[in-house]
Amino acid sequence: MESVRKANTRLRNYPLYLSKCADRGAAYAACVTRDLNVQQGSCDTEFKQFLNCIRKTAKELKTKL
Repeated sequence: MESVRKANTRLRNYPLYLSKCADRGAAYAACVTRDLNVQQGSCDTEFKQFLNCIRKTAKELKTKL
């Protein structure tokens, strides 16, 4: 049950990650919603920036994703 507790703790941190990366998340969301026919890879740049921000935030907080 220790692994479940650790997973729950990690999940509780996600709102903090998202709040610290809200600008990157908004840019990614805008890219995805810009076109009705989103093609695979069309928003890769925005997604990678968003993901890197979340990873950086997790590293700064010394937590895992």
